[in-house]
Amino acid sequence: MIGRLRGILISKQPPWLLVEVGGVGYELEAPMSTIYDLPQTGKEVTLLTHYAVKEDSVALYGFLHESERTLFRNLQKVSGIGAKISLAVLSGVSTQDFARLVQAGDVVALTKIPGIGKKTAERIVVELRDRVDALGTHVSGLASASSAPLDPAGEATVALQQLGYKPAEVTRLVQKVAAQGDSAETIIRKALRAALGS
Repeated sequence: MIGRLRGILISKQPPWLLVEVGGVGYELEAPMSTIYDLPQTGKEVTLLTHYAVKEDSVALYGFLHESERTLFRNLQKVSGIGAKISLAVLSGVSTQDFARLVQAGDVVALTKIPGIGKKTAERIVVELRDRVDALGTHVSGLASASSAPLDPAGEATVALQQLGYKPAEVTRLVQKVAAQGDSAETIIRKALRAALGS
């Protein structure tokens, strides 16, 4: 079981990260809430991890905050929710906001997250209402001093599609929110806010 990694951040191409630890490169998937707060590549980073073994694959997920990892694990205890939807939840809403939606039983808001239909949202409210109190607080921020990619809008488009948004919707969102000089992380964040109506 791998519970934590500390090493050099080699690359970040949402939702994928590559972290070198003692000469070994670990490939991890991470939610946008974590990617926003990462240092620039070449800097040291410490990530909490979730190691998942399935019949035909092994996956490693990375988080900067314990509240994110806890929510990621709790979500997958809900019938019909896997790692992909769990990452989409964390990418679309902070753990604090998610806890508020669940406690309020706001099924409509939950269904705005990719991959979550009405029945799944109802199951989330019923099954997680008693668990979300322990999530703690999480304040998401933009990644610090990240180097601007060659095509931030293109990178944001790919990342949003990997989070479950349809290509046509992604194109519309990116064109709507992207501004001159925006990094990919900024475009993704603005697009997610627009998609969720916040």
